[in-house]
Amino acid sequence: MAKEKCKCLPAGLAAAIVSAALMLLLGIFGKLGIYTGAVDMMKQWHMFFSLSIVGIITGMIEAAIIGFVIVYAFVYVYNKLAK
Repeated sequence: MAKEKCKCLPAGLAAAIVSAALMLLLGIFGKLGIYTGAVDMMKQWHMFFSLSIVGIITGMIEAAIIGFVIVYAFVYVYNKLAK
């Protein structure tokens, strides 16, 4: 039976979309005063995230890039080791 490889690009794009969506939700919840502890942690961990509209959008972009790079690299290494 031939082994199938995971596709790096679709996995990375899916992670980017999910990461950006979660950052958007966190920004909306932060604006509503919900999950303020998580919002404070995201402000510490992400350079560009804040509760302004521009801060939420830049946080989404940052989260998408980080999510894409990490998952793409993970799937790439997985494919190399799964030969």
